[in-house]
Amino acid sequence: MPNQLPPRDGPRVNEDIRVPQVRLIDQDGEMLGVMSARDALTRAYDAGLDLLEISPNAVPPVVKILDYGKYKYEQQKKANEARKKQKVVEIKEVKVRPNIDDHDYDVKMRAMKSFIGEGDKVKVTLRFRGREMAHQDLGIKVLERIRQELGETIKVEQMPRLENRQMIMVLAPK
Repeated sequence: MPNQLPPRDGPRVNEDIRVPQVRLIDQDGEMLGVMSARDALTRAYDAGLDLLEISPNAVPPVVKILDYGKYKYEQQKKANEARKKQKVVEIKEVKVRPNIDDHDYDVKMRAMKSFIGEGDKVKVTLRFRGREMAHQDLGIKVLERIRQELGETIKVEQMPRLENRQMIMVLAPK
């Protein structure tokens, strides 16, 4: 087996392009047609630039004359821009009780609305203590009220379900 180079990240450049024929695009974006890879490389060096493989799977592969350092810099800038625009969806947890007071409920609702407005998911945990387990219908009413008030801004990702002594419901922004 001939000695294999480790696979490079990114497109092949200059002497790495080892195909007999290529379709060449010059530095002005003009199609120069099909020619030998050696001729294309000579033209690139004459222009003081590099030969970069744009689409390696085409027959013959398409190569372009450009400044490779500048190309890498542009690609890095694009990747950084894309990373900046990415939003990581977090799951925010809001804990409520079956016999929650109106004011406390309003405060929790404001928090949930702001979380959903920011694009985060909300996990509503309703905890039962002691004999409250006998009145699970009160807990379901509280969760149903939350779902009704948030209305069209959310979709229920996980319907209320009982786990041990707590009911859990997950809401996501629409």
